[in-house]
Amino acid sequence: MTDAQWNAQHYVFERMIRAIVDCPVPVIAAVNGAAFGGGCEIALGCDFIYASHTARFALTEVTLGIMPGAGGTQNLPRAVGARRAKELIYSGQPFSAEEAHAWGLVNRLCEPAALLPETLAIAQAIAANAPISIRQAKRSIDLGTQMSVAEGMAFEIEAYHRMVGTEDRREGVRAFNEKRKPRFEGR
Repeated sequence: MTDAQWNAQHYVFERMIRAIVDCPVPVIAAVNGAAFGGGCEIALGCDFIYASHTARFALTEVTLGIMPGAGGTQNLPRAVGARRAKELIYSGQPFSAEEAHAWGLVNRLCEPAALLPETLAIAQAIAANAPISIRQAKRSIDLGTQMSVAEGMAFEIEAYHRMVGTEDRREGVRAFNEKRKPRFEGR
């Protein structure tokens, strides 16, 4: 590939990771195999990760004369801490799902056959909640963690108050009082 072709291809990856990170609804990674390089960066761009015990991860870009360029240098340190991220990125060495879980990168370890059912179960639990609430909570977490605690709290309160006038809030309270499951409509 020419340099121009390489950059054009990478621009597609840049847009893809931004679309994942900026998605207003939760995006869950289910990793059942090797997530190396860009695959690892895609998983890191998701809201959280479920992985099979056989999954492996690595950011191997430095072994190819490049570096992570789809959020890896930003998302990995936020997940596992700067020192561990530096070790993993600088060395390009793979790490196991168990290590990723112990470091806080992976939320849940599953048997390979149970990975998709468990991932879909948490997705269904999330989808059963009020869509406006989920979007506001995601936005508050994503933006709030980039602010001071005081600024994050102010942002959270502002987001909270946007939901007070929604039909979903009224339905949630009615359902609670009537001891039934709410029927949220995203309004």
